[in-house]
Amino acid sequence: MDSEYTQDGTLDIHKKPANKNKTGTWKACRFILVTECCERLAYYGMSTNLVNYIEKHLSMGNVAASNSVTNWSGTCYATPLIGAFLADAYLGRYWTIASFVVIYICGMTLLTLSASVPGLTPTCHGENCHATEFQIAITFIALYLIALGTGGIKPCVSSFGADQFDDTDEEEKESKSSFFNWFYFVINVGAMFASSVLVWIQMNVGWGWGFGVPTVAMALAVLLFFAGSSFYRLQKPGGSPITRMLQVIVASFRKSKVKLPEDDSLLYEIHDAESSIQGSRKLEHTPKLTFFDKAAVETETDNKEATKSAWKLCTVTQVEELKALIGLLPVWASGIVFAAVYSQMSTVFVLQGNTMDRSMGPNFTIPSASLALFDILSVLFWTPVYDQLIVPLARKFTGHERGFTQLQRIGIGLLISIFSMVSAGILEVARLSYVRTHNLYDAEEVPMSIFWQVPQYFFVGCAEVFTFIGQLEFFYDQAPDAMRSLCSALALTTVALGNYLSTLLVTVVTKVTTTGGRAGWIADNLNRGHLDYYYWLLAVLSFLNFFVYLWIAKSYTYKKATGHAL
Repeated sequence: MDSEYTQDGTLDIHKKPANKNKTGTWKACRFILVTECCERLAYYGMSTNLVNYIEKHLSMGNVAASNSVTNWSGTCYATPLIGAFLADAYLGRYWTIASFVVIYICGMTLLTLSASVPGLTPTCHGENCHATEFQIAITFIALYLIALGTGGIKPCVSSFGADQFDDTDEEEKESKSSFFNWFYFVINVGAMFASSVLVWIQMNVGWGWGFGVPTVAMALAVLLFFAGSSFYRLQKPGGSPITRMLQVIVASFRKSKVKLPEDDSLLYEIHDAESSIQGSRKLEHTPKLTFFDKAAVETETDNKEATKSAWKLCTVTQVEELKALIGLLPVWASGIVFAAVYSQMSTVFVLQGNTMDRSMGPNFTIPSASLALFDILSVLFWTPVYDQLIVPLARKFTGHERGFTQLQRIGIGLLISIFSMVSAGILEVARLSYVRTHNLYDAEEVPMSIFWQVPQYFFVGCAEVFTFIGQLEFFYDQAPDAMRSLCSALALTTVALGNYLSTLLVTVVTKVTTTGGRAGWIADNLNRGHLDYYYWLLAVLSFLNFFVYLWIAKSYTYKKATGHAL
């Protein structure tokens, strides 16, 4: 029985215990990985060049277009909290994904119609477009439908893929780390097609086709996802994690004057091998945040009650769930500045590229947004290099099964991200120097090749492989079993807050630097601005954030799970 079925509590699509030989592992993950590739192709095909669509077709300036994109992108990474809660508490990851794809496709379809149907699409005469309030409203309704739809997919797909590997099986557990690497790899395969072919279609064929192809890709993703249903392992939803955490907080305050026992084995826990929380293993007691341990102290009043109230007495595992989440928050917060750096690729990097020579030969002009392709190529290069070369090499020196700990991996990425901002700043200094030397203040393009931007994209891609994949693995691995979607969503909210931080920085910088009639750092005409100062600001913030992170990582304690799931 033990060798035939999983021990982590997962079920098959028919709600029966998952058979190890017939479900899960890479035979299930091939469907999930291809699905994610198509979904990311759809998302990036629509979002990569969005700043140019909003600026030119919806008649907005650089700052307004940049802030519109970062606000929307931030929302795309905030809505996963909704999907994660539903997945962990009620629906499970499989059915949450299945439900939210409907909203996603509705948004993609409406966006395609807004860019192709007369009356919904702005009126353009050459390069000049005029969009009515109604047309702008339709576009943003479509975008925010997509943001809501992606909220049920983003936090669940990576966790759902990791669910296909049994944590109690050492061989499968080792494969899980590789899954996160390849998961991020296929994301960037989809993004590569989007940043090259789809951006070219948008700029040279039309936005209707440019948004229509991603919509078809999203429909294909749905079909592929459901095609693998018979191979999937489904984790049972464990009830509302928010309710469980509130119960610990309430019980702790109720017993604030109760003295903790010196022997932590006297704290309340059920005696079965399984946790009382469905779909979760037990968690060992940790000697931190001991105030919350009071929720697990049995008093005479608790013993007298026939049925123990969870609002008065909680298990050690329930208490440790709350402690684990609180312990994740400092690591989570340290990712916000990195996400702000990452968000520059879809905003100021593109605007900087617009001012440079984008020609490739006499007849072809590369869209500036397509330079994101080099970020993707960097990820596609570093992901297998990390998995196949760096990990085995690092393992010889560290003795760690994964080469680096998850926190070390994240920290290396934070350090590399500083170089991306330094590289972008150096390029902008050189570009503005050329403008001043040749008096090109009003020139649309400076005769410097756009390919000088490649290093800054390459550094961001390298940093992603360490930090973003490290975060995916860390938040899944360190999350309590019944809170994995929520903690994956928590990781994604760093990207949301990074986008909002970028919006805040752009807004404050613009307000402060345009006083007295000055053009400002991020001027509509970048030749008269100082974008390099903005890059130096981000480099300094990244540097300070890195040292704060080192202190956070040093004090972190990894979780320890015992037993098997119910």
